[in-house]
Order: sequence, then structure tokens, then C-alpha cells
Amino acid sequence: MTKTPVCVIGLGLIGGSVMRAAKAAGREVLGYNRSEPGAEAARSDGYEVTSNLDEALSRSADTGALIVLAVPMPALASILRRIRDIAPACPLTDVTSVKGAVLDVVTGAGLLERFVGGHPMAGTADSGWAAGDAHLFAGAPWVVCVDDHVDAGVWTQVMDLALDCRAVVVPARSDEHDAAAAAISHLPHLLAEALAATAAEIPLAFPLAAGSFRDGTRVAATAPELVRAMCEANATQLLPVLDQALHLLGDAREQLAHNRPVSALVEAGHTARIRYDSLSRPQIVSTVIGAGGWRDELAAAARAGGVIRSALPTLGSPG
Repeated sequence: MTKTPVCVIGLGLIGGSVMRAAKAAGREVLGYNRSEPGAEAARSDGYEVTSNLDEALSRSADTGALIVLAVPMPALASILRRIRDIAPACPLTDVTSVKGAVLDVVTGAGLLERFVGGHPMAGTADSGWAAGDAHLFAGAPWVVCVDDHVDAGVWTQVMDLALDCRAVVVPARSDEHDAAAAAISHLPHLLAEALAATAAEIPLAFPLAAGSFRDGTRVAATAPELVRAMCEANATQLLPVLDQALHLLGDAREQLAHNRPVSALVEAGHTARIRYDSLSRPQIVSTVIGAGGWRDELAAAARAGGVIRSALPTLGSPG
């Protein structure tokens, strides 16, 4: 069966890695990058890339390509307007770390019918085309949203792309994704920034810093504009978990201030980490995409830790 072509809009770390992985999986790939030097770097590596957005979208419309939005939140609205004008029938997904905000922008552009949100939970602190890696997503969770509007055919195409990138698919609703991402991605970024900034005020801290500091501040090396974009776009979900973290730290401070043990925080954190390390990842195998209640069924399975490791059948498809 011929695989759907892929057009990646934005060739930074994630977009560039999607393009590399999709090509390695045997797909026809086309890319767009706003910066001509970035586009030229990708072309030098053997990829078909243009810095002309209209050209990329016209090609996508001609081939029925799956368009992957891999641009920062502030650029989404203008990109979507061009897609609406040039390639409105193309299936559409994204790799942005906030789903509710993207859903609002897509809805405003009138493209909701062909859109399925996505978020590969992988990355490094590096950026740009040169940072990309075809193996970046291997074994990583890749959220593919199952909101009420989602079309089964488009969902299948996005699932297939994630699997081709060697990720494991986690079906989720956008609001549930954003609540989880606030706790396991956006809050860690803020904590890493706070830890790095605090240590910077102590003269001997950096010369002595080793594994704990390095691991705890790794994501503080991420480009500041990217951290701001993800945290600010998900402020509604981030505030409650930030408040909870501050409450826990405040309690620990009070314990220390009164010469009492901080065992409550330390033991709760240790227990939670052990629970994470022992998390079961059962494979989702029985759901038929497009059958009655398929979205709810997938979302429930993912809440229980389930993941998709191989393509699920679609209602009406052979086999």
C-alpha cells in the first residue's frame, strides 16, 4: 500500500526529525522552512525543501499530503490561513506541546474537520535543522488526539505517521493532554530554570555541580522563547500544578525552619518515582477506528497506561 506523502512545515529539531524519520520509513517527504539558510542545509542533506510556503502547500494539495505543523505557536495562525487558501483538503496535524490552544487556532481558521492534534514526547535542548535525528522518536510516546470532532481517516493517517517514526501512540483528548503536559513537561521547565538561576547566585555552585544539577537543569538549556511559548500557551493548566509544587516546597521549607524532618515530601516523591518506573504499558489492540465509541475507548485505554505499537484496523478497511 502506498504511504501518504508528508509535508513538514518548520524544520527545527522536531520538524526536522519527523522529516528524516518519515523519509527513512519510505515516505515521500517535502519540507518548508522560513529561513533560507535552514532550507539550504536540509537540501544539502538530500531533502526536498523550499523556503516558499505557497510552493510547499501547492505541492501538498496536488499529492494529498499529510501536512505536519512544526512551527511555534505565534506562527500558527498565519500558516493556517495559507493552508486554508491553498490546501484546505489536506489532512493536517501538528507537533506542538500544547493542544487546546492549537485547537482554538485551527478552529478559527476553519480547518477543524481535517485536523488531528499530535505531540511527540521527545526532544533535546538543541534546536535547528542540524539538531534533528531520524531516531529521536524511537520508543517515545506520541500523543494523537481523540477529540469529538476527529475524523477516523485522518486519525489513522496521523497514527501511521507516528508509528513510522517508531513512536508508541498514546490516544488522548486535548484537555487531558494539556493537564498532563503541564505536570510532566512545562512545570519541569520552570523548576529547571529556577534551580539554575538559584545556583548561579552561589559562587562555588557551578564548580561543584555534578549529576543532580546537570539532570535537574538539562531542559533549562532549551531556547527561552520556546519555553515561554509552551508555558504561556498552557497557563490555565500549568497554574494548578505550579501551585501544588510551591505548596509542597513551602511545607518542606516550614519543616526545615522548625528543625523537623522533610520526610513527607521526600517519601511521597520517592513513591511516585517508583510508581513511574514500574508503569505497565499494555498494548491497545482491540479498538476499531471509526467504530461506535472508538474515541472514548481509546482515551480510556490510554488513561490506564495503554499504548498503540502497531496500526489498528479502521472500520470498513480490508482485514
